[in-house]
Amino acid sequence: MKSMARLISLISCCAILASAAPALAGDNAFLEVFEDAFYGGAAGALVGAALLAFTRKPANHLDYMGYGAASGVLAGSAYGVVKSARSLAQIDNGIIRFAMPTVIPDFCDSPASRQTNITWRASLLRGTFW
Repeated sequence: MKSMARLISLISCCAILASAAPALAGDNAFLEVFEDAFYGGAAGALVGAALLAFTRKPANHLDYMGYGAASGVLAGSAYGVVKSARSLAQIDNGIIRFAMPTVIPDFCDSPASRQTNITWRASLLRGTFW
């Protein structure tokens, strides 16, 4: 019973985090995801076509282009969804929305050691405060 309750709560948390996406006035998340999926499909089809050069009878393996396009659309869609989600929690007019945060790599110069470090940043909370 305890494991079933944990499973249900885990599925609920994942559904809440995956379903809500922040809506900004100037952004069109659907257009961004669609463009990324389109370009991913085109790139995947090109990779599939390039793999035909390594087969003995390319005419028998034209499905490589279809598999490449399909995997490119899936990868591009996933990239677009992750890119359009900006922060973990967004507060907008008293409504809290949850989404997956965007993890962004950044270079940070340390004046003490004179080294450049790679840091990873994720926006956890975003909102308008009066």
